This record gives sequence, structure tokens and C-alpha cells, in this order.
Amino acid sequence: MNNKYKILLVEDEANIRNLVSAMLESAGYQVLSAGTCATAKVLYGSHRPDLIILDLGLPDRDGRTLLELVRRESATPVIVLSARSDEQDKVEALDMGANDYITKPFGSAELLARVRSALRSTHQTSGSAYLPEGKFRTADLVIDYDARRIFRGDVEVHLTQTEYNIVALLSRHPGKVLTYTAIIREIWGYPDEGSTKKLQVNMANIRKKLGVRPGENSYIVNELGVGYRMCAADNHS
Repeated sequence: MNNKYKILLVEDEANIRNLVSAMLESAGYQVLSAGTCATAKVLYGSHRPDLIILDLGLPDRDGRTLLELVRRESATPVIVLSARSDEQDKVEALDMGANDYITKPFGSAELLARVRSALRSTHQTSGSAYLPEGKFRTADLVIDYDARRIFRGDVEVHLTQTEYNIVALLSRHPGKVLTYTAIIREIWGYPDEGSTKKLQVNMANIRKKLGVRPGENSYIVNELGVGYRMCAADNHS
């Protein structure tokens, strides 16, 4: 079934590009390769891949340029592949809408697991069999599951795909604390040493977009050291 998925691999180092390409093809994926941001933009525009693996250190432009372009147009999952191990680089990439971040060097099993997870998350959340129907309401927050849209009062809150998935997951268990590990497994499919930080970055962005001030527990409560809990739904709504 994997061969229906088309992956755009953007990596300027030929040896790494060839290695990752061979790894993906042996796993049954269709691979499009680019060594520059310019080539990647052309391939993205003409082929509309199911997933992008993106190196940030490209010779012509920073890889984040492509990430910005993709996020303006679609929710295509993007896995950043980079030698930059600084936490701030990871935070910036996630803030810009990357679904995941892998630091070089990496193992083939790890990369393939993350690819499967990103594709599975996107595939499942696009199919009605995996989505709750109707709407969820708590206070002035409304989640329209059918349209995958969130409103605070009459104003739409624009979330990334990953941010929406986190909020939707919490809303399916209102009043219940979901542990960091449970959320990470559901959203990304695997735990690693950077997973909790990745979740916290996404949650900080969610709370900011919802207009929640630091220290407030509106909508989503942070149970310190444990996980997060969506405030109970309004039964009368």
C-alpha cells in the first residue's frame, strides 16, 4: 500500500540524498529528489507530494523558505532533516508548521518510523472513519470536526494541522487528563527524547492562538508533569 505515497526529498548532500532515497524506495515509497530549494519548489508545485523530507541547509535558500511556501498552500506533512541540533532551530521549524524534526545522523528505522507516523496521522485525520462528527463546545470555543475548523466566539482560530490534531484529540476526552506520552503516541506515533518539548511548543502556540494568557487555564488545563486536559464540554450546547 505504501507505493501510493509520493515523497519529496530535499537534500543537497548527494550521498545522503541517495542513501535516503534508496531507503524510502526499498520501503515502497515513490521518491522525488531535489538538491536545491528552487528545484524543490518546482517539484512540489508539479507533483504535490504526500510528504516532504526537508533539509534546512540548502545551497541556494534556507529550507524554511520552502516550508513557508508549503504551509501557505497546504497541510502536507513536512519532516525537517537537519544537522542543526540547536533546540532553537527545532522550535523555529515546529513553530513554522513542520510536523517533525530529525537531527543528523539518524538511523534508517527511525526515519521510516517517522515517515509512517506522519503519513498515518495525515491519512487518518482526513478520513471520516477516524473523526468525530458534529461540534464540540466549551465556553466560547467551538470545534467543527466536519470542517476541521476552530472558532473562539465568532472568530476563526487558525491552527496548523498538528495543532488542530492535538486540540481535537483532547476534545474527544473532555475533563480527562491525557498524559504527555499518550498524546505524543497518538499525534506522532512514537516517543523520543525531544517529543515532550515538541508537544510543549505546539501547545504554547495553541494557547497563544486561543488568546490564553500565561498562567491561565482557559479551555486546556496543563497538569504539570503529567499532561493536558480539555475543559469539560458544555452539555447544553
